[in-house]
Amino acid sequence: MERTITPTDLQSLLAAGKPITLLDVRLAEARAKEPVAIPGAIWRDPAALDDWIADLDAGRQIVLYCVHGEEISNAVVDALQAKSLRASFVKGGLDAWQAVGGPIESCD
Repeated sequence: MERTITPTDLQSLLAAGKPITLLDVRLAEARAKEPVAIPGAIWRDPAALDDWIADLDAGRQIVLYCVHGEEISNAVVDALQAKSLRASFVKGGLDAWQAVGGPIESCD
């Protein structure tokens, strides 16, 4: 499985109703600074990965994002793929999603 997915490919997956688990793995501080999320995303603290990784459905594709799609996303994808989960991250993160006009919702 590819490590990354483009924002437009994610839009296509969501529009087609594909069964994915969408995770917001921004640090709590980044999420508080910009309290918006991709609709349907579930926030998971990347620092507490060991506490929630077992709850993920191994049969579903997992797509995650952080702010820029760099350090945090890479680390979380590495951990998920090491557990044989089908995980990828949004290239460019939430910033890139918004840049292509992807919808957002408040996550207060």
